[in-house]
Amino acid sequence: MQVILDSINQNEKTIIFCATQDHALAVRDLINQMKKSTDPNYCVRVTANDGARGEQFLREFQDNEKTIPTILTTSQKLSTGVDARNIRNIVLMRPVNSMIEFKQIIGRGTRLFDGKEYFTIYDFVDAYHHFADPEWDGDPVSEICSKCGKDPCECEISVSQVCPICGKKPCKCEKPPKVCQTCGESPCVCENPIKRKLKIKLRDGKEREIQHMISTSFWGADGKPLSSEEFITKIYGVFPDLFKDEEELRKIWSNPVTRKEFLKRLFDLGIDLEQLDNIQKVVNAEDCDLFDVLSYLAYNTPLITRQQRISNTKESIFAGVDEKNKEFLDFVLSKYEEKGVEELGEEKLPQLLNLKYNAISDAINILGDVDLIRSTFFDFQKHLYSKL
Repeated sequence: MQVILDSINQNEKTIIFCATQDHALAVRDLINQMKKSTDPNYCVRVTANDGARGEQFLREFQDNEKTIPTILTTSQKLSTGVDARNIRNIVLMRPVNSMIEFKQIIGRGTRLFDGKEYFTIYDFVDAYHHFADPEWDGDPVSEICSKCGKDPCECEISVSQVCPICGKKPCKCEKPPKVCQTCGESPCVCENPIKRKLKIKLRDGKEREIQHMISTSFWGADGKPLSSEEFITKIYGVFPDLFKDEEELRKIWSNPVTRKEFLKRLFDLGIDLEQLDNIQKVVNAEDCDLFDVLSYLAYNTPLITRQQRISNTKESIFAGVDEKNKEFLDFVLSKYEEKGVEELGEEKLPQLLNLKYNAISDAINILGDVDLIRSTFFDFQKHLYSKL
């Protein structure tokens, strides 16, 4: 559950599809124990057995003006017929064997809503293979269940059988402890099991580490899904067409204009900002600059955080800058540390000035004319991305 909560924006509406009603109950309880929200109804279960209370939770979830409940756990009930337009995340924790049901589940996220440009599927059961199925682009066919008479079937999946040893359903036998494959202990005593790594080897013969607890699916220009390893190999393959060495990458990245052109070239090659953001998660570098992630993938250079990059270059950045401009650059650096390189784009400069000084005219009175402010904004980035 911690992997899910760390991956999503916890303020966005999410549906988690579980194997059974009991499974949905357990997931709900775990999320409410780990959540950041203090509201007791942050995560609720909506299944066939929840009756009127579950229907009330569903109506509140569908209300786009309400933020609570934020997460619903379910098993079969919500695979169809839920008109909640602002669902941003679909989490699959049970197998989806029917293409029809898969389309209907994915359809929960495709509802349009103001400001909603995409939704995210978190797939823990390898259901993404359905996207490669020729039937994915076909029209859905009605499948009426012979037992419940519904399309799709609303019968609860029963995964438990009578145990031949204890005679109970579900089994009450004491389960042997699972031994961690990394530390050999039960329970696991790894310092942080969520961050365990998997190594992949690229053409330079050197290995890169990625998180194996989180498997992000990427999509190629042909519409076919790619694993994290395949996508990293793909992006590594286009690097020679974009820059010849680390120094050229550094020069490109240290100028907002050439950096924007570089990202546009990546986009034209089928690599967008969302995919690059996911790459940062996969290599456990969410606090790093995207430049350092690209340099790590291209040249296996050590990853450093944005905070470390600021600390290492701040003296050089402030050299020869007056106190008023130091104050402004310090503000810009704080935004960069918090949000990343997108805060350093040329188009962000007016927004940063308004945030700091409330009006562009006030900023000009304090810092100098527009050309001088722009020059200072561009020049400091050369120092920020200088070789450490």
